[in-house]
Amino acid sequence: MKTFKGGVHAPDNKALTAQCPIEQMPLVPDYYVALSQHIGKPAEAVVAAGEKVAEGQLIAKATGKVSANIFSPVSGEVVGIEQIVNAKGGKGDYIHIKSDGEQRVVTLSALENPTAEQIVQRIEEAGIVGMGGAGFATAVKAQPAKPVDTLIINAAECEPYLNCDNRLMIERTEQVIAGTRLLAKALSVSNVIIGIEANKMEAYNKLVGHEGITVELLKKKYPQGAEKSLIYACTKRKVPCGGLPMDVGVVVNNVGTVYAIWDAVVNGRPLYKRVLTVSGRGVAEPKNLEVRVGTPLASVLEFCGGISENTVKLISGGPMMGFALTGTDLYTTKTDSGFLALTDKEASTLLPTPCINCGRCATVCPMKLMPMYIDFYTTVGDYASSVKYGAMNCIECGTCAYVCPAKRPIVQSVRLTKMKMREKK
Repeated sequence: MKTFKGGVHAPDNKALTAQCPIEQMPLVPDYYVALSQHIGKPAEAVVAAGEKVAEGQLIAKATGKVSANIFSPVSGEVVGIEQIVNAKGGKGDYIHIKSDGEQRVVTLSALENPTAEQIVQRIEEAGIVGMGGAGFATAVKAQPAKPVDTLIINAAECEPYLNCDNRLMIERTEQVIAGTRLLAKALSVSNVIIGIEANKMEAYNKLVGHEGITVELLKKKYPQGAEKSLIYACTKRKVPCGGLPMDVGVVVNNVGTVYAIWDAVVNGRPLYKRVLTVSGRGVAEPKNLEVRVGTPLASVLEFCGGISENTVKLISGGPMMGFALTGTDLYTTKTDSGFLALTDKEASTLLPTPCINCGRCATVCPMKLMPMYIDFYTTVGDYASSVKYGAMNCIECGTCAYVCPAKRPIVQSVRLTKMKMREKK
């Protein structure tokens, strides 16, 4: 099995939902659709209060090259545009739609044997973004500024608890393969690799044997699915510090993303719903759900039987790279891979203590940085020194914080330095 240097062997806790088939989240009365659910400029609303909309109708248009169209998840009436606090604590504009329960649907025209240019255009038109969490516009990725010869599909899903990609590969194998072929055609590459961790053997066995696609079995280790780690494991190519995958001739995309590409090209369905995992021992009934964007998190948790009183942390995403939430008054987006309700047996609530200079964080760092110095210099406000020790090259995987005996919030220090450097620019 292939892998990379560094990383940690964390309990994956995937058994909670690994055998749970994908279920459809029922309709709810109200949806709140964020205008910013991708990297880049927020989309601009093209609907107003009182307007009737259909499921799949364009309700916000991309602004600028790095942005994404947004579509109505249901048929109903636009109540208005409201400012709401998002998962990261910032405020953003949301389109409030009241469902009429009629499920009137509009789609784009299906494409038969499309050209590379038509595939890229459809990806852009359908508002498809990276669904592994980053939310970068896939149409931009499909038109790299440098020559590429390899497409890697990230099927590692190395975050503990999450099984949304795993279930897509098991239940919708042919669609994932077809979406992969469409993206390879758009990129004009013939070397296609799917990298999957060894704890997903059912999915692995379904993926192998498809002509022209190599499936690499990867060692179960975190962060095996980090872009640079995955590229090294599959090709032994090293992305330079500050570089991008295209610098070594590679484009990486997520399983959920290629499934969305297939759906948009073959069925003409734009991206307004996705599969996510609801898990953790604080959830009464852990599930894998196909959820429409803008669905209230409270409704999602209620459909999973609610959460227990001994839940100490709610997390958007996985426990390593996700965000702790202050409550359930939030709404799903294109990039939500999961929601976790963790009990005191699963999540630490200890306060951080001073660094003891043990060096464990440096030992496990897949980027070979010095996390202890990044944390120290950020804490004292010396952001330039934090950058010198590699803050801008950090992939925020959280392995350093995971092994830290002092429970230092190292990833938060990295994010603070990056924010300060952006402000300085």
